Amino acid sequence: MASKLSFASVQNFPVPIGKFLEFHRKIPLSLHPPLNSDSKYDSGKSFTSSRGMSLAINVVKQELLQSPSSESTRSSENTPSSSSKFVLVVGGSGGVGQLVVASLLNRKIKSRLLLRDPEKATTLFGEQDEEILQVCRGDTRNPEDLDPSIFKGVTHVICCTGTTAFPSKRWDGDNTPERVDWEGVRNLVSSLPSSVKRVVLVSSIGVTKSSELPWSIMNLFGVLKYKKMGEEFLRESGLPFTIIRPGRLTDGPYTSYDLNTLLKATAGQRRAVLIGQGDKLVGEASRIVVAEACIQALDIEFTEGNVYEINSVEGDGPGTDPEKWEELFRASQTQ
Repeated sequence: MASKLSFASVQNFPVPIGKFLEFHRKIPLSLHPPLNSDSKYDSGKSFTSSRGMSLAINVVKQELLQSPSSESTRSSENTPSSSSKFVLVVGGSGGVGQLVVASLLNRKIKSRLLLRDPEKATTLFGEQDEEILQVCRGDTRNPEDLDPSIFKGVTHVICCTGTTAFPSKRWDGDNTPERVDWEGVRNLVSSLPSSVKRVVLVSSIGVTKSSELPWSIMNLFGVLKYKKMGEEFLRESGLPFTIIRPGRLTDGPYTSYDLNTLLKATAGQRRAVLIGQGDKLVGEASRIVVAEACIQALDIEFTEGNVYEINSVEGDGPGTDPEKWEELFRASQTQ
């Protein structure tokens, strides 16, 4: 069952075959733009940029200023974080990953990015103190890139890597679902130390229904199969985990580096959040909402060991309010 802050109807499932073509455009998948492939590891590389304020951070601040929690957010922007978390973000230059990093920076939570192309960080996040944000070069598809020093001091991990469901230019450089969603996740999880307190993995709704229409069409090249394999490997790893399965992603991805687009990007009227379990939800999810769900899950103890589907719909949402997010996560488990 799904929990929500404001009423919204959920589309019936399964979808009649006759409506497949229309539904095809709405199929929920966690698909992220590819990163440039570069397997050379560069430990602890920091970066600066003369461009000043991060483009991605502006997106997050624009959204937060419109949220019900904006007053507390504004008052805490210049307050040093007392958080003891040190978050490793994998896929931080993708559509969801950018917003995760920007939100962590806005909260002044210490983070480390694992990127195939560290130079992308300079464009996205601007000048940052390396005590708050560090960048390492690495490719999860290559186990030899995952040097133990990458994980030194890390307390939490958010993995939001991904690629497209169907062959495209984004598959260039062996960037296929098998390599990214299965082998990459497997390599990452295998390399993590047992001291990690939580691993949040962004997957996709529909992974348990890959043999059913219309999901079977979207799984023609294995994207749902490989995401599910990645999920299962994390489940069986013994590491504390939370899996977030968003619907079809909207709002972004913010990879064009277009300042106007980034500054205007918000979740619009679709701020209310639906959270469910059992792979029953069908719909869309704002990347802004998905990023916030990942961050909130890090601190909500009972989300450990659970899988959540997430959509965003019209209405007022939880913003960054931890109590409202806890209520949403808890309600999805009790209904």
